[in-house]
Amino acid sequence: MKTYTPEELAQIIEKHQLWLDDEDGGERAYLRGANLRGANLRGAYLSDANLRGAYLSGANLSGAYLSDANLIGANLSDANLIGAYLSDANLRGANLSGANLRGANLRGANLRGANLSGANLSGAYLSGAYLRGANLSDANLRGAYLLGASGNCREVRAVQCDIWPVTYTAERMQIGCQDHAIAEWWAFSDSEIAAMDSRALAWWAVWKPILQAIIAAAPATPCGDQQESAESKSAEIA
Repeated sequence: MKTYTPEELAQIIEKHQLWLDDEDGGERAYLRGANLRGANLRGAYLSDANLRGAYLSGANLSGAYLSDANLIGANLSDANLIGAYLSDANLRGANLSGANLRGANLRGANLRGANLSGANLSGAYLSGAYLRGANLSDANLRGAYLLGASGNCREVRAVQCDIWPVTYTAERMQIGCQDHAIAEWWAFSDSEIAAMDSRALAWWAVWKPILQAIIAAAPATPCGDQQESAESKSAEIA
């Protein structure tokens, strides 16, 4: 496993930027299997870079540009990925346990089989992300945008209901661009539903009882923040 000095990394990133801009001297970053533990890559432009199997545990990648990057099987445990751009990145089988992905852009990212246990995904943008087989136990999904995400059949579940995709967790449900607590959805008046979209009321009349039956039959498993909320409510009742 090759280890790079900060100077070597800076040179690789500089050449990669030239490659992205199609300029002379450019070279795509090839860091497959590299030992980048604890590396400072804050704000680095590594879109479309090859980081497959790289060891990035504890690395600082806050605000880094990693869209379309190959991160298959990479170890990003406990990494700082706050506000990172990971749209369409391939993170299949990656280890993101304990990683801080607050506010990260994961639109269309492939997270199949990824380990996201204990990860902070609050406010993350996961629209269209592929989560099949991902481990989200103890993850923080508060405020995450999940429109069109595939779901992992546990903490995040998804179903296409005619014109709108529906994604739900143990506490919240997103229908189209509308994201509310599940209890709020069931309590909305006809006028509140109608105000959401011109087609919403007719759609809701058909799909509300179906969604209630689906969620009752296949509820999402609470993850970290939701489990704490449920335990807190139970304690209050007791």
